Amino acid sequence: MDRLTVGIAAGGLASFALLYAPQPVLPQLANDFNISPGHAALTVGVATGALAVGVLPLSMLSEVVGRRPVIISSVVIAALIGLCLPLVGDFRLLVLLRAVQGLALAGFPAVAMAYLAEQGRLKAIGMLIAGNTFGGMIGRLVAGQIGTYRGGIAGVAIFASVVTVFMIWALPKRIEPVKRTTRGLRSAVAQPILWALYGVAFLGMGTFVAMYNAIGFRLAAPPLALSPQIASLVFLAYAVGGVSSAALGRASNRHKVLFGMLGLTAVGALLTIPTQIVPIAIGFVLFTAGFFAAHAAAGSWVNEAAPMKGPASGLYSAAYYAGACIGGTVGTVIYAAWGWSLLVSVSVLWLSLAALCVWLAFRRNTRSSAKNLSRNTGAPLAR
Repeated sequence: MDRLTVGIAAGGLASFALLYAPQPVLPQLANDFNISPGHAALTVGVATGALAVGVLPLSMLSEVVGRRPVIISSVVIAALIGLCLPLVGDFRLLVLLRAVQGLALAGFPAVAMAYLAEQGRLKAIGMLIAGNTFGGMIGRLVAGQIGTYRGGIAGVAIFASVVTVFMIWALPKRIEPVKRTTRGLRSAVAQPILWALYGVAFLGMGTFVAMYNAIGFRLAAPPLALSPQIASLVFLAYAVGGVSSAALGRASNRHKVLFGMLGLTAVGALLTIPTQIVPIAIGFVLFTAGFFAAHAAAGSWVNEAAPMKGPASGLYSAAYYAGACIGGTVGTVIYAAWGWSLLVSVSVLWLSLAALCVWLAFRRNTRSSAKNLSRNTGAPLAR
């Protein structure tokens, strides 16, 4: 594994630990500030929403000033804000700083996946997602095991700062910018299959963040009434997600992997409905493994199908984090108002819509390819 891959993996560890640090301590945050679960979830939602807004502008900036400066500035600024968050006593200021932190973090996903694709390293995208996954898992476990809101996010910020120093050392000193054209941006929205994959990113990530936002409240409430330290162990499921994304993200038959893994994600969600620890744990393992494998397959497919990698990768990332912001917040509100079973039902509906979008676009793309082949060869189109 070369220094570029190691450096980007370190950036993923730091970025995703910081991005989701409040998630395992949302119940404690809600108690500290005397707010509802939906309001507490804003600390995750505003960060992912700001990240979604910042992806495309920072992607274009990276092609002017270079990839390395954008990556380093992104993670360093976010880590510094993370160190300040435990000192904030006003919830509105906390939400504002989380939005700024999310906007800063946008520089990492804006650059990392596109750069790997432009260098012909499509197989490394699964490894990148695996690194992001483990970063999210470690950050959540650190915060959850500490068990308090302020202590938890402080611990994550310290971890991320150490990893950031390693990332700066590991990244190659020079990463050449890539020229962008408006034609490239148009090409990122010209194909139905790309729109469908952006839909997978939006709906899939919305489902994923909604379930993980709400599970902390469910595990902390009666009849389960688990401590933050025990409840945070649910994030160990991320380890399976990291393995599945690395393994299946390299598969050549991406449409089959994507459909299968969206189905596995839905099955995992349904298994969490009983109020018992064992089915919840098994369900989250399957849910997480399916989601990250689907994400890796969709991300690789986008970068394979797009004529120009940067714009398409940027739009995919923007859809992904917009889903985290909107779906994660809406899902938490659904749970608070109507309970876990309805949240699961809505999640399965979102995943089904994602699969339907890809199936319709893939079918249209296959028919179009067959017609072009028939036109070029003079052979009749099979019926």
